[in-house]
Amino acid sequence: MRHPRAVVARTILLVALAGAALTACAGDDSSGSSLKSTDVTGQWNEPDSKPLVDLLFLKNGTVSGSDGCNQLNGTWKISGSTVELGPFTATMMACGDVDTWLSGATSATIDGKTMTVLGDSDKKIGTLEKVS
Repeated sequence: MRHPRAVVARTILLVALAGAALTACAGDDSSGSSLKSTDVTGQWNEPDSKPLVDLLFLKNGTVSGSDGCNQLNGTWKISGSTVELGPFTATMMACGDVDTWLSGATSATIDGKTMTVLGDSDKKIGTLEKVS
């Protein structure tokens, strides 16, 4: 017959080990480190673009800017190490000789002050730099 204290001690040890293992798994983000809203919020633009290509990310989850031709408005949220962009509403101007790549953005990743903008199938469509 086992001593009741040994059974209790063994149970506590097993529960503690299981909790530690679950905590370690929950903190493991294989896609990279998680972003914070301060990593995203602020003004981003394509350096030297004329006309200006830019996005302004606000704390309330809205984003607005220009693809160099059309005004863009939408939403954003953080999903791990990715910024998910809601569908953009845009003006429908016809601009010759302007690449309106930004209007096709569906998500983005951030590395320091560089935002890699992704379109369909997570294909890179451009980059923006954080200016504020």
